[in-house]
Amino acid sequence: MQDSPNGFDAPMLGLRKADWLMKLEEVAEDHGHFQPLGPRHCATLIEDKPVLLVTFETMQGIQKRGDTGQPLGWELVRELGWSHLCLMCDGNTWFRDPEVIAYFDHLSDDGFFDEFDQVIFYGAGTCGYAAATFSLAAPGATVIAIKPQATLAPDLAGWDHRFPAARRQSFSGRYGFSPDMLDGAEKAFIIYDPLEDLDAMHAALYRRRNVELLPTPRMGGMLEPQMLEMQILFRIIAKAGAGKLTRETFYKLYRARRNHIRYLNRLLSDIENQKRPYMKALMCANVARRLREPRFMRKLDLLVRAADEGRLAG
Repeated sequence: MQDSPNGFDAPMLGLRKADWLMKLEEVAEDHGHFQPLGPRHCATLIEDKPVLLVTFETMQGIQKRGDTGQPLGWELVRELGWSHLCLMCDGNTWFRDPEVIAYFDHLSDDGFFDEFDQVIFYGAGTCGYAAATFSLAAPGATVIAIKPQATLAPDLAGWDHRFPAARRQSFSGRYGFSPDMLDGAEKAFIIYDPLEDLDAMHAALYRRRNVELLPTPRMGGMLEPQMLEMQILFRIIAKAGAGKLTRETFYKLYRARRNHIRYLNRLLSDIENQKRPYMKALMCANVARRLREPRFMRKLDLLVRAADEGRLAG
């Protein structure tokens, strides 16, 4: 793979949408192909066997991410020599357009996925729905989906009112109810925060023999960006590519939250709301010792003074 202004190292941040799409097409055509799929979707393929990563991403999310403005999978292509198929949408579409469905039917009929030793489907949120759903086209694949919706069909998920515009789309038929589409997967991992009620309700619908539900309490709704900040998302995907992703390996990597300030702040807030001063003191002492984090050092100092004066409280 070449390193050039047209290669994977070419920054794509700060471009207007039309220029960004032109650059994306240019790089993809240099290393594989670029294919429009109707007015709201496109696909890029970078082929370099034997492992294929299939990601579903919004164009807006790609343009905002990191310091490159490139699809998430391109970094793994650079580092691990994998192939990468990226399905992109303009806005939240759940990839329900007929052109996308026809594209996956075509790939399946042509035996495209059979050419790879390992296939991983990945997506987050609305794209997590698509990752789980379209894994049907690649039996034996591994799926990693962060807080995916199972469906937005009113008769099955009428309790989720977050996406009123999506109610006009059909979530029935082929590639419809996402949990059923996982029947052919080797393994699926659903990552979600159980304290986010609607995300937890969708996750519960995914309960299957080949599905691991991986709760991550207090990570909130912005799970994917935080996993990128903790530098564990690529490692999780890499484990899947090596056939070594398990519940145990996930939670070993997830221990990185112990150094993640946003998580620690939420945990501290919960402890404060529960009026548990001694637990608060233990936590502040731990974080102050390990990370020298100013907020926790100040709170620890106040707690020590309060204890010395006999007025320790939550």
